[in-house]
Amino acid sequence: MAYRRTPAVQARLDAQRAAVLQAAVALLAERGYAGCSMAAVAERAGIATGSMYRHFSGKSELAVELFRTVVTREVAAVTEAVASESTPQRRVAVVVETFAARALRAPRLAYALLAEPADPVVDAERLVFRQAFRDLIAAQIADAIADGRLPEQPADLTAAALVGAIGEALVGPLAAGRPSADVIPALTAFALRALGSPPEDAAHPADPARGGRHAGHA
Repeated sequence: MAYRRTPAVQARLDAQRAAVLQAAVALLAERGYAGCSMAAVAERAGIATGSMYRHFSGKSELAVELFRTVVTREVAAVTEAVASESTPQRRVAVVVETFAARALRAPRLAYALLAEPADPVVDAERLVFRQAFRDLIAAQIADAIADGRLPEQPADLTAAALVGAIGEALVGPLAAGRPSADVIPALTAFALRALGSPPEDAAHPADPARGGRHAGHA
């Protein structure tokens, strides 16, 4: 007869797994992927290294779950910010503002998400990450085109180009550890120009001191 975990045992394992991921997120923000070894995460979580293997087969599996945890949080924050805006152009602008502001507040973490060398499985997850933001921006572009607020253009292609440009503009300052909030209005203005939107659509910029209008790394 196969062993079945009791609810109490499963609850303890679930709590331990959550603690492991919380520890891993903290280490990622401090040291990047290179500092997120199984032993280092176990030490931060206060468990034996061997206990890590109850939850993850190795560092690659841990890294994927870690990446998904952080990305889910970032996408949720941007989606929440977008929902508060009344026009498609402002919704595109707030994607840029919120994403950039959150990146500047946690530069080591943002660099790990965007560009730090990591396992190939993490690179695959990065594609999903970029596609999530591309789809969010593309939906706003399509709405603006349908309303006659933007010129005709391939929404998916424009959105993909914007995601690439925003990431490229941020990677250098993040890697150097010298990010500046000055980049946020410049990136927002660039995005709206690329869409063919008038400059006034960039009104109500993010407040970098607060990490974006609805943003803030947990």
